[in-house]
Amino acid sequence: QVQVVESGGGLVQAGGSLRLSCAASGRMYSNYAMGWFRQAPGKEREFVATINWSGTSALYGDSVKGRFTISSDTAKKRVYLQMNNLKPEDTAIYYCAFRLGYGGITTATASDTWGQGTQVTVSS
Repeated sequence: QVQVVESGGGLVQAGGSLRLSCAASGRMYSNYAMGWFRQAPGKEREFVATINWSGTSALYGDSVKGRFTISSDTAKKRVYLQMNNLKPEDTAIYYCAFRLGYGGITTATASDTWGQGTQVTVSS
């Protein structure tokens, strides 16, 4: 069974940047997708970005397009989320998602595995 662990969260001022990392372990077949979701207090888990196993196809949520970039290192079994021009409304717990099969992870119900989450706080 695949497990994922996030790291890289923290406190940053508005306009700043952070880079999140997600490390996967376990048996990973050649076709899988990974992604990032976030959840703010009192809100539902929101899709942020997803990438396919080869790193050749990525999708983004509307609220982060042009500011966030998802990337992957297949050899290291890691996926990254570079977050630039952060805003206070980006404050949330960010979760890494993983699922086997083709296609990205754009809904929370599509993920097979979740990490424990990493807190991102953006101050104004």
